[in-house]
Amino acid sequence: MDSGRISEHGFLADGRSAALVDRHGSVNWWCPARFDSPSVFGRLLDDRAGHWSITPEGDDVRVSRSYLDDSLVLRTVFHTGTGSVAVTDALALEPEARGHDIGLRSPRVLARLVEGLSGEVPVRVEFAPRFEYGRVTAYLTHAAGVIDARAGACRLSLRSDVPLACRHGDAVGRATVRAGDTLRLTLGYAPTYDGGEPALPDADRVVADAVTGWRSWADLHDYQGLYRDQVRLSAMVVQGMTYQPSGAIVAAATTSLPEQVGGDRNYDYRYVWVRDFSLTLQALWRSACPDEADRQFSWVARAMGRIDDGRVPIMYGVEGERDLTEHSLDHLRGYADSRPVLVGNDAWTQRQNDVLGEILDAAWLMRHYLDPMSPDVRHLLRALADQAVRAWHLPDSGMWESRDAERHYLSSKVQCWTALDRAVRFGPRLGDPADVARWTRARDEVRAAVLRRGWNDRLGAYTGAFDSDRLDASVLLMPLVGFLPADDPRMRSTIDVVERRLSRDGLLRRWDGDPAGFVICSFWLASCLALAGEQERATRLFEQLAGRVNDLGLYAEQIDQATGEQVGNFPQAFSHIGLINAAGLLTDIAERRRDLATDRPHFVTTGTDVVATST
Repeated sequence: MDSGRISEHGFLADGRSAALVDRHGSVNWWCPARFDSPSVFGRLLDDRAGHWSITPEGDDVRVSRSYLDDSLVLRTVFHTGTGSVAVTDALALEPEARGHDIGLRSPRVLARLVEGLSGEVPVRVEFAPRFEYGRVTAYLTHAAGVIDARAGACRLSLRSDVPLACRHGDAVGRATVRAGDTLRLTLGYAPTYDGGEPALPDADRVVADAVTGWRSWADLHDYQGLYRDQVRLSAMVVQGMTYQPSGAIVAAATTSLPEQVGGDRNYDYRYVWVRDFSLTLQALWRSACPDEADRQFSWVARAMGRIDDGRVPIMYGVEGERDLTEHSLDHLRGYADSRPVLVGNDAWTQRQNDVLGEILDAAWLMRHYLDPMSPDVRHLLRALADQAVRAWHLPDSGMWESRDAERHYLSSKVQCWTALDRAVRFGPRLGDPADVARWTRARDEVRAAVLRRGWNDRLGAYTGAFDSDRLDASVLLMPLVGFLPADDPRMRSTIDVVERRLSRDGLLRRWDGDPAGFVICSFWLASCLALAGEQERATRLFEQLAGRVNDLGLYAEQIDQATGEQVGNFPQAFSHIGLINAAGLLTDIAERRRDLATDRPHFVTTGTDVVATST
């Protein structure tokens, strides 16, 4: 049995790590120490890399599944010819943790409940841990009802109501589950040499406490705009990809799931990109809980340290690590034979000037929550503005992290403009009059260069780089950060050309030759259409995109334009952030139209500014 399609997986989280469970009841991915640690179950990348499955036996099995309301606790119901059985899966939160405290001290426990619903169903349990990304098969011992798996620096302990027999590094067992029966299985992780034992709490308690904890978090994020259910779930997914001890949000839960099946663009996304920072904070603000602002900025300031004349780091490990050197796991065949399988990401060495704007943009959005501004945050924002003055004219690797050559990417220039524009708006809160004058001059220089060298008369569009004839969906950021209005004639033409040349059935590729539609770019297109006055078409596009989630409401990074299959790392924070922010923008515009009809002052978000407009 292989790991199945990417989109067949459900997502569990505990504030430190994530687990992926497929429709057949197999846990195919879990890195229990933290998101970017070695896996103990890695079947997603190779059938030999470990799994833990609870599977009904028989040929005719129908599956339905859902998250328990407002939680990341997954319930899968298997309907067979002899009866029905439900498997409920949860990563444990610290007992009694609620609200913003969930995930801070999670015990690193995966619990599974098997409940008989009707008739009787034979189930098979396979516990096949493989440590260090499948390199290591552990010794298994069985004593006092607990199976212990140890090798190297890792230890797992499994307590199971299903009798299991150990053999060659696996434990296998069968049970018949009748209506009213409940079987409990609890798996705990601990480092081998820290002197502690893996926690093995009661599985019923783990599930109940996880449901209550996640619901308490959801209650603090009571978004009331359009597409409420989709926004609430997406906000919870983003929270699920947060490493709570530091507050860092990883880009995705996985490594090396391919952008194109069989291709080699297979990167490790279990790290923290500064690029995601502004859009993440905007999403948190949209989903009605900006309380994380100070914590997020403090994390970025600590991770970056003092920024003076050096290159600004663009990504980190979850605790602020800089060196993320990439290497290949050659023993793994990769998802659907897509190699290489990579750990680490060499993009950490790149210059990506767009990150300057993304941080200052987020600060301006959350400015009321940063008042008073701490000295370290003030120093960071000043230093980034000064870096934009020095670096805007330099080529870089761009937001798509090109590995062939540095170029004068338009999105990087626009975001340098954003950095300087927001610094000017902050004014004396960041700098003295000489600073503000210097930032103003540089901002105006950037704008003039973008308007002059970014426009291509032949294409009738702004292109991906200065003096280029190559289209790129990243130029859709221009209206979203307030560089140009969406209904500016050249910007409107750009939106039309990008949609016509790069979009198919609402899925927008980043460039010509990109193997699949990039989900967040597709939401940017919907947002641009809305800002250009085409609300009905924007709404249709949004709803079409919102319908392309898997059955649990989850997105990967990309969607194949021809097959509709999800590809890339999963779940992808960027994709869910795109949904949240587009839904919020559509809400703003709908409210503006209602206010215009009643002669009330109205508000709409342009760029990341909320502006009141008189009627």
